[in-house]
Amino acid sequence: MSDSDDTKLIEQLRKEINLHNYRYHVLDEPLISDYEYDQMAQKLRDLEAAHPDWVTPDSPTQRTGGIALDRFVKVRHPAAILSLANAFNAEDVKGWYERIVRLDTRVTRSKFVLEPKIDGLTVVLHYEDGVFVQGATRGDGEVGEDVTANLRTVKAVPLRIPVHEEDVHVPSRLVVRAEAFIRLKDFERLNKKLEEEGEKTYLNPRNTAAGSLRQLDPKLTGTRPLTILAYAIVDSSERTPATQWELLEYLRKLGFPVTDIAELVDSIDQAVAKIPEWNERRDRIPFEVDGVVIKLNDLDVANDLGVSGKDPRGAIALKYPAREISTTLKEIRVNVGRTGVLAPYAVLSPVEIGGVVVKQATLHNFDFIAEKDIREGDHVMIKRAGDVIPYVIGPIKELRNGSEKPYEPPSKCPSCGQPVEHLEGEVAWYCINVGCPAQLVRNVEHFVSREAMDIDGMGEKIVELVVSKGLVKDYGDIYKLTRADLLNLEGFAGKKADNLLDAIEESKQQSLARLITALGIRGVGEVLAGDLAESFGDLEELSKVSINDLYRVEGVGPNIAKSIYDWFQNPRNVQVIDKLRSIGVWPRGAKERVNKASLPLFGKTFVITGTLPNLPRDQAEQLIAQNGGKATDSVSRATSYLVLGENPGSKLDRARALGVPIIDEAALRRMAEGK
Repeated sequence: MSDSDDTKLIEQLRKEINLHNYRYHVLDEPLISDYEYDQMAQKLRDLEAAHPDWVTPDSPTQRTGGIALDRFVKVRHPAAILSLANAFNAEDVKGWYERIVRLDTRVTRSKFVLEPKIDGLTVVLHYEDGVFVQGATRGDGEVGEDVTANLRTVKAVPLRIPVHEEDVHVPSRLVVRAEAFIRLKDFERLNKKLEEEGEKTYLNPRNTAAGSLRQLDPKLTGTRPLTILAYAIVDSSERTPATQWELLEYLRKLGFPVTDIAELVDSIDQAVAKIPEWNERRDRIPFEVDGVVIKLNDLDVANDLGVSGKDPRGAIALKYPAREISTTLKEIRVNVGRTGVLAPYAVLSPVEIGGVVVKQATLHNFDFIAEKDIREGDHVMIKRAGDVIPYVIGPIKELRNGSEKPYEPPSKCPSCGQPVEHLEGEVAWYCINVGCPAQLVRNVEHFVSREAMDIDGMGEKIVELVVSKGLVKDYGDIYKLTRADLLNLEGFAGKKADNLLDAIEESKQQSLARLITALGIRGVGEVLAGDLAESFGDLEELSKVSINDLYRVEGVGPNIAKSIYDWFQNPRNVQVIDKLRSIGVWPRGAKERVNKASLPLFGKTFVITGTLPNLPRDQAEQLIAQNGGKATDSVSRATSYLVLGENPGSKLDRARALGVPIIDEAALRRMAEGK
């Protein structure tokens, strides 16, 4: 293919990828599958790698952000980025209207636009000849911080406008004002993921969005589910629409995400009549809002009205009633999650917030309780936003009378009474008892899973059934199930029961590495389980090693060593191991080491994402291990290759950001064969 052909293909791919980004991240109406999109993006990366001098700032491949910064550079805005005056009821809105009518009677002829007041972080986006060249925070309204690299990672921010074929003219210079935020469902998903990983969770979407945009490392920003909504033009080299309603449509045509719940009304009376409706819809909006903005539709009149102090006269923010209120924290209790994480929560004196009676609120984690010095008996402020679980903001220390009790995290699991574990540097506290009732279903599901003991036919519903009936109270009980036990369960007939019992019996022949994986020791995945199986003869030998002995195993650091050691010190876990041994689930490891240095994948680390065409994941990882390589779960700078399958996850984005080579199944097989 000639350079001319390459140039045309690159331009075509950029245009198509920008369109698909817009359809996915702005309209939420994708036209192609994730796999097709990734193949298209990979082709563009390959072409740009072959012609690095052709890479442009607006290319979709440039969303990775760039290198980490030492500090943010200050940016002076082309015009003041003003805040809004607040109204708190209909009377305040009418008072605002009467004041501006006295200043300019043209106000009476203007319509009004109602838009959600997003509780996020204002950003200012600069475009030259349609290309995104700079992004900044609002700062003090005159000077903000340059966060261009971070905003490039936000997929809703167009890198070039217009992003799709529209009959719209783009000014040579355009500066757009938008709000960056995180949707409520994405915020909850982020916190759930962090909690399961033992990381510190975030307090609210607004602070999370602000902190994400002010990361010095853009790659960290790229891992956060940020998005934007645009609503104003700060500066332009050409005349822009004369009304706010037309301006929103203009921004939409350029490819910016714009709110779809704005309303145009004919008069201030109609705007005021809409207030109860906006208050009622508050909890149906998928992101945090703290009010509704009422704007003059006629932008010429709005501009001529000027400002009062630092507030433009042509708009006002009607604030919602507060969703924060004080009450008494009667008691701090702890839930144990399915992954063993202990989660504290507050039992409150019942209080009504936004029409909902709140009796409990989350306390996030034990570090949060300590940092805020929250005590049982405290008067506390709590907040509820949308459908997010109410949470404690902090104590009102001025109201203390001395009866309040400082709180200490539990030393024993509130579900099973076994000792809990807290590793240095981690936020989470864990119950590590494999028989803990609160996490038994999840533990058994892991034990029987394909990458562990691979008991075919024992899926999630069957695990829940045998646990709920009391037939399985730990891993060993799986091997004591009888035909009569199973036939008494709903949905079981003779053949199904026999097949499951055969699969359970067959699993006794699994390797020591698989059994170690199945135990669910925190921090021990399939790769490390294989290394432990090579280093120690059986579970008895592994259970007797010291922390120093564990340090000699590749990949074992202080926290993982302590996690393994503590697991085997738990008396309940030891009982389960003894039960497994007594019923014949006792594989032995091959301690003789092969000369791995002679194997074709020696020294290489692989991460698999998506579904491979012909190899199930466990077989692909086995292929890697047999040929001297390592298969790990997370992408890092130490990753040698990402093996790409269909419908990949976020690991693909991470690999691209770090420049990790991406291969397919066929390439992996060739490498394993030494080709």
